[in-house]
Amino acid sequence: MRRLGCIAGVVVLTLLTAWAAAALYFDVRTAALRAPLAGLYVLVVLAAWTMGRHRRRAVLATVGAFALVLAWWLSLRPSNDRDWQPDVALLPFAEVQGDRVTVHHIRNCAYRTETDFDVRHYDRTFALDELRTVDLFMVYWGSPHIAHTMVSFGFKDGTHLCFSIETRKERGEEYSAVKGLFRQFELTYVVADERDLVRLRTNYRQGEDVYLFRLNATSAEARKFFLSYIRTMNDLAREPRWYNAATDNCTLGIRLQLAVSDRMPWDWRMLVNGHADALLYERHAISTPLPLAETKRRALVNSRAQAAGAGTDFSQAIREGLPGFEP
Repeated sequence: MRRLGCIAGVVVLTLLTAWAAAALYFDVRTAALRAPLAGLYVLVVLAAWTMGRHRRRAVLATVGAFALVLAWWLSLRPSNDRDWQPDVALLPFAEVQGDRVTVHHIRNCAYRTETDFDVRHYDRTFALDELRTVDLFMVYWGSPHIAHTMVSFGFKDGTHLCFSIETRKERGEEYSAVKGLFRQFELTYVVADERDLVRLRTNYRQGEDVYLFRLNATSAEARKFFLSYIRTMNDLAREPRWYNAATDNCTLGIRLQLAVSDRMPWDWRMLVNGHADALLYERHAISTPLPLAETKRRALVNSRAQAAGAGTDFSQAIREGLPGFEP
């Protein structure tokens, strides 16, 4: 047991050292200092273990060095004032007056290619008593184990408002899953027309598969869920927040919209979110009379979206005949 404890201790200290070195490498704001500081940090920790006579002092030195880096890292503050990419430069916000919610800066870009587009926005007022449905988009771009998730709310008149939790990238910045674990990207809630968020992924990006599921939700649950998105969106407009690929991403962010009492029990598929559809199906959250495999086969909407184009009936066209979407 003592030997196992020593091995576990070495593993933990190694992980702490690796994380701290990576944090210095990615998050030090002066690019020329990143590699030297990360390398120096590792050398100092190694020196504490190879040159010192007392193991306890080496442990204390390792933990102390990690604590210093962690304190610095936690002091880094996000900002809403950067040179943003045009598609995320304008933050959405909403005004709630009784049963009516006016959402400002709903995005509806006109795409020619993935990177060539005209940025357009509009405002719209929604009546909460006309909120009817909650739908989930799952977008796969490579691995079957990881997906991007988006939630869309449907209203009585056929309008759909889609929310996508994403990184707010600066001009010239590219997303990286590794960098997403550190303080590289601010968090943003893209609020958009489905002709923007869905068509971008089905019609203009290469190699992305988009699946659409109807979620089981009462009117009260849908309303509560919608307003939680509105609250978070407004919070981000006032106070920026860091994106984190492990703790505050597109799927965990959806879960965080809910009150603690309303959240599903934790499951590993919330992190490995390409399997979130199986989790939701097991917990009867997906509306379908079919087995999951057949539901998912029919839920692929790429060809439907490509055929629908940018018409005003886009949202209806991609839903027609899908399992669980019967009128």
